Amino acid sequence: MPKFGFDQDALIEQFSQASSRQGESLRKAVQEATLKALQGRELTLKNIKDVVKQVSGAAAQGAGQNPMGAAQMEPLLAKAIAGMDAALLQAVEANRRALTQLMEYGAGLRETQVKKALGDIEKMEDTFFDTVRKAVAGAGANPLQDAWSQALDKLQVKGSGMGAHATQTIEQLTDQAQTALREGRATGLKAAQTLLDSYAALASGVLIGMAQGMQGSDAGGDSAEAEAKPKRRK
Repeated sequence: MPKFGFDQDALIEQFSQASSRQGESLRKAVQEATLKALQGRELTLKNIKDVVKQVSGAAAQGAGQNPMGAAQMEPLLAKAIAGMDAALLQAVEANRRALTQLMEYGAGLRETQVKKALGDIEKMEDTFFDTVRKAVAGAGANPLQDAWSQALDKLQVKGSGMGAHATQTIEQLTDQAQTALREGRATGLKAAQTLLDSYAALASGVLIGMAQGMQGSDAGGDSAEAEAKPKRRK
Protein backbone atom coordinates (compact mmCIF):
# COMPACT_ATOMS: atom_id res chain seq x y z
CA MET A 1 0.00 0.00 0.00
CA PRO A 2 1.33 3.49 -0.77
CA LYS A 3 2.29 5.65 2.20
CA PHE A 4 0.77 9.11 2.16
CA GLY A 5 1.54 12.26 4.13
CA PHE A 6 4.92 13.91 4.51
CA ASP A 7 7.55 14.11 7.23
CA GLN A 8 7.29 17.65 8.57
CA ASP A 9 10.31 17.29 10.85
CA ALA A 10 12.47 16.13 7.95
CA LEU A 11 11.40 19.10 5.83
CA ILE A 12 12.07 21.53 8.69
CA GLU A 13 15.54 20.06 9.17
CA GLN A 14 16.32 20.20 5.46
CA PHE A 15 15.52 23.92 5.33
CA SER A 16 17.35 24.69 8.56
CA GLN A 17 20.56 23.10 7.26
CA ALA A 18 20.35 24.06 3.57
CA SER A 19 23.21 25.90 1.89
CA SER A 20 22.82 28.52 -0.81
CA ARG A 21 23.57 25.87 -3.47
CA GLN A 22 20.72 23.56 -2.49
CA GLY A 23 17.81 25.45 -3.99
CA GLU A 24 16.92 22.73 -6.49
CA SER A 25 16.98 19.98 -3.86
CA LEU A 26 14.66 22.08 -1.70
CA ARG A 27 12.29 22.61 -4.63
CA LYS A 28 12.10 18.87 -5.23
CA ALA A 29 11.64 18.15 -1.52
CA VAL A 30 8.75 20.62 -1.24
CA GLN A 31 7.13 19.34 -4.44
CA GLU A 32 7.35 15.76 -3.20
CA ALA A 33 6.06 16.66 0.27
CA THR A 34 3.09 18.54 -1.19
CA LEU A 35 2.20 15.70 -3.55
CA LYS A 36 2.45 13.09 -0.81
CA ALA A 37 0.18 15.10 1.45
CA LEU A 38 -2.34 15.69 -1.33
CA GLN A 39 -2.46 12.01 -2.29
CA GLY A 40 -3.78 11.05 1.13
CA ARG A 41 -6.88 13.26 0.82
CA GLU A 42 -9.86 13.91 -1.39
CA LEU A 43 -8.86 16.60 -3.84
CA THR A 44 -11.05 19.44 -2.54
CA LEU A 45 -10.02 23.08 -2.32
CA LYS A 46 -10.20 22.91 1.48
CA ASN A 47 -7.82 19.95 1.60
CA ILE A 48 -5.46 21.62 -0.86
CA LYS A 49 -5.45 24.71 1.35
CA ASP A 50 -4.69 22.60 4.43
CA VAL A 51 -1.76 20.90 2.68
CA VAL A 52 -0.28 24.19 1.47
CA LYS A 53 -0.57 25.55 5.00
CA GLN A 54 1.25 22.54 6.49
CA VAL A 55 4.04 22.43 3.90
CA SER A 56 4.69 26.18 3.82
CA GLY A 57 4.57 26.31 7.63
CA ALA A 58 7.22 23.58 7.88
CA ALA A 59 9.38 25.30 5.27
CA ALA A 60 9.06 28.64 7.07
CA GLN A 61 9.95 27.12 10.42
CA GLY A 62 13.06 25.45 9.03
CA ALA A 63 14.14 28.45 6.98
CA GLY A 64 13.82 30.65 10.07
CA GLN A 65 16.37 28.43 11.84
CA ASN A 66 18.89 28.65 9.02
CA PRO A 67 21.92 30.81 9.95
CA MET A 68 22.14 32.36 6.49
CA GLY A 69 20.83 35.88 6.08
CA ALA A 70 17.67 36.92 4.28
CA ALA A 71 19.52 37.86 1.09
CA GLN A 72 20.92 34.34 0.74
CA MET A 73 17.70 32.66 1.80
CA GLU A 74 15.34 34.45 -0.57
CA PRO A 75 16.35 32.37 -3.64
CA LEU A 76 15.80 29.21 -1.57
CA LEU A 77 12.38 30.42 -0.48
CA ALA A 78 11.51 31.08 -4.12
CA LYS A 79 12.46 27.48 -4.88
CA ALA A 80 10.20 26.26 -2.07
CA ILE A 81 7.28 28.23 -3.48
CA ALA A 82 8.06 26.85 -6.94
CA GLY A 83 7.94 23.32 -5.52
CA MET A 84 4.43 23.84 -4.15
CA ASP A 85 3.38 25.46 -7.42
CA ALA A 86 4.59 22.42 -9.39
CA ALA A 87 2.71 20.04 -7.09
CA LEU A 88 -0.50 22.06 -7.35
CA LEU A 89 -0.15 22.09 -11.11
CA GLN A 90 -0.46 18.31 -10.88
CA ALA A 91 -3.59 18.73 -8.77
CA VAL A 92 -5.08 20.90 -11.53
CA GLU A 93 -4.10 18.27 -14.11
CA ALA A 94 -5.74 15.53 -12.02
CA ASN A 95 -8.94 17.57 -11.94
CA ARG A 96 -8.73 18.13 -15.69
CA ARG A 97 -8.43 14.42 -16.39
CA ALA A 98 -11.22 13.53 -13.97
CA LEU A 99 -13.57 16.16 -15.46
CA THR A 100 -12.70 15.06 -18.98
CA GLN A 101 -13.69 11.54 -18.00
CA LEU A 102 -16.98 12.75 -16.56
CA MET A 103 -17.79 14.73 -19.67
CA GLU A 104 -17.06 11.72 -21.84
CA TYR A 105 -19.80 9.95 -19.87
CA GLY A 106 -22.18 12.81 -20.61
CA ALA A 107 -21.86 15.16 -17.64
CA GLY A 108 -22.27 18.83 -18.52
CA LEU A 109 -21.26 22.19 -17.10
CA ARG A 110 -24.56 22.52 -15.22
CA GLU A 111 -23.87 19.51 -13.01
CA THR A 112 -23.31 20.68 -9.44
CA GLN A 113 -20.10 18.71 -9.00
CA VAL A 114 -18.67 19.93 -12.30
CA LYS A 115 -19.49 23.56 -11.51
CA LYS A 116 -17.89 23.25 -8.07
CA ALA A 117 -14.76 21.56 -9.44
CA LEU A 118 -14.30 24.27 -12.09
CA GLY A 119 -14.87 26.96 -9.47
CA ASP A 120 -12.24 25.38 -7.21
CA ILE A 121 -9.76 25.24 -10.08
CA GLU A 122 -10.36 28.91 -10.81
CA LYS A 123 -9.77 29.84 -7.14
CA MET A 124 -6.69 27.65 -6.66
CA GLU A 125 -3.99 30.18 -7.54
CA ASP A 126 -5.40 32.92 -5.29
CA THR A 127 -5.91 30.38 -2.50
CA PHE A 128 -2.30 29.21 -2.91
CA PHE A 129 -0.75 32.67 -2.53
CA ASP A 130 -3.08 33.70 0.29
CA THR A 131 -2.48 30.49 2.24
CA VAL A 132 1.32 30.65 1.95
CA ARG A 133 1.35 34.29 3.10
CA LYS A 134 -0.78 33.49 6.15
CA ALA A 135 1.16 30.33 7.02
CA VAL A 136 4.49 32.13 6.85
CA ALA A 137 3.15 35.04 8.92
CA GLY A 138 1.87 32.58 11.51
CA ALA A 139 5.18 30.75 11.87
CA GLY A 140 6.11 32.73 14.98
CA ALA A 141 8.86 35.34 15.07
CA ASN A 142 9.96 35.02 11.46
CA PRO A 143 13.13 36.93 10.53
CA LEU A 144 12.51 36.04 6.88
CA GLN A 145 9.03 37.56 6.60
CA ASP A 146 10.18 40.18 4.07
CA ALA A 147 12.15 37.62 2.08
CA TRP A 148 9.09 35.37 1.83
CA SER A 149 6.93 38.31 0.76
CA GLN A 150 9.38 39.32 -1.95
CA ALA A 151 9.59 35.77 -3.31
CA LEU A 152 5.80 35.49 -3.36
CA ASP A 153 5.38 38.90 -4.97
CA LYS A 154 7.78 38.01 -7.77
CA LEU A 155 5.94 34.80 -8.63
CA GLN A 156 2.55 36.48 -8.34
CA VAL A 157 3.59 39.15 -10.84
CA LYS A 158 5.08 36.54 -13.16
CA GLY A 159 2.18 34.13 -12.75
CA SER A 160 2.36 30.60 -11.40
CA GLY A 161 2.51 27.57 -13.65
CA MET A 162 -0.46 26.18 -11.78
CA GLY A 163 -2.49 29.33 -12.41
CA ALA A 164 -1.75 29.25 -16.13
CA HIS A 165 -2.66 25.57 -16.34
CA ALA A 166 -5.87 26.25 -14.41
CA THR A 167 -6.88 28.90 -16.94
CA GLN A 168 -6.13 26.54 -19.84
CA THR A 169 -8.05 23.74 -18.14
CA ILE A 170 -11.20 25.81 -17.66
CA GLU A 171 -11.07 27.00 -21.28
CA GLN A 172 -10.50 23.47 -22.59
CA LEU A 173 -13.28 21.87 -20.54
CA THR A 174 -15.73 24.65 -21.39
CA ASP A 175 -15.00 24.18 -25.09
CA GLN A 176 -15.37 20.41 -24.72
CA ALA A 177 -18.77 20.76 -23.06
CA GLN A 178 -20.00 23.27 -25.63
CA THR A 179 -18.86 21.04 -28.49
CA ALA A 180 -20.70 18.08 -26.98
CA LEU A 181 -23.85 20.19 -26.64
CA ARG A 182 -23.65 21.35 -30.26
CA GLU A 183 -23.19 17.79 -31.44
CA GLY A 184 -26.22 16.68 -29.49
CA ARG A 185 -24.36 13.99 -27.54
CA ALA A 186 -26.69 11.91 -25.39
CA THR A 187 -26.36 12.72 -21.72
CA GLY A 188 -25.70 9.36 -20.17
CA LEU A 189 -25.81 10.75 -16.65
CA LYS A 190 -26.93 7.46 -15.22
CA ALA A 191 -23.52 6.03 -16.08
CA ALA A 192 -21.77 9.16 -14.78
CA GLN A 193 -23.77 9.61 -11.56
CA THR A 194 -21.54 7.42 -9.40
CA LEU A 195 -18.49 9.35 -10.55
CA LEU A 196 -20.24 12.66 -9.95
CA ASP A 197 -21.25 11.67 -6.43
CA SER A 198 -17.62 10.95 -5.50
CA TYR A 199 -15.84 13.50 -7.68
CA ALA A 200 -13.20 14.62 -5.14
CA ALA A 201 -12.20 11.02 -4.49
CA LEU A 202 -12.04 10.40 -8.25
CA ALA A 203 -9.69 13.36 -8.77
CA SER A 204 -7.56 12.22 -5.83
CA GLY A 205 -7.29 8.76 -7.39
CA VAL A 206 -6.21 10.29 -10.69
CA LEU A 207 -3.50 12.26 -8.89
CA ILE A 208 -2.23 9.10 -7.16
CA GLY A 209 -2.11 7.29 -10.48
CA MET A 210 -0.24 10.16 -12.10
CA ALA A 211 2.37 10.21 -9.33
CA GLN A 212 2.85 6.44 -9.39
CA GLY A 213 3.14 6.44 -13.17
CA MET A 214 5.85 9.07 -13.08
CA GLN A 215 8.05 7.59 -10.37
CA GLY A 216 11.66 7.87 -11.32
CA SER A 217 11.11 11.24 -12.99
CA ASP A 218 11.24 14.64 -11.32
CA ALA A 219 8.23 13.96 -9.05
CA GLY A 220 6.05 14.30 -12.13
CA GLY A 221 4.59 17.43 -13.69
CA ASP A 222 7.45 18.77 -15.82
CA SER A 223 5.61 18.28 -19.12
CA ALA A 224 2.37 19.76 -17.82
CA GLU A 225 4.28 22.63 -16.24
CA ALA A 226 6.03 23.37 -19.51
CA GLU A 227 2.68 23.45 -21.33
CA ALA A 228 1.21 25.77 -18.73
CA LYS A 229 3.90 28.46 -18.62
CA PRO A 230 3.27 30.30 -21.93
CA LYS A 231 -0.11 31.65 -20.75
CA ARG A 232 -0.62 34.19 -18.02
CA ARG A 233 -3.99 34.62 -16.37
CA LYS A 234 -5.03 38.25 -16.32
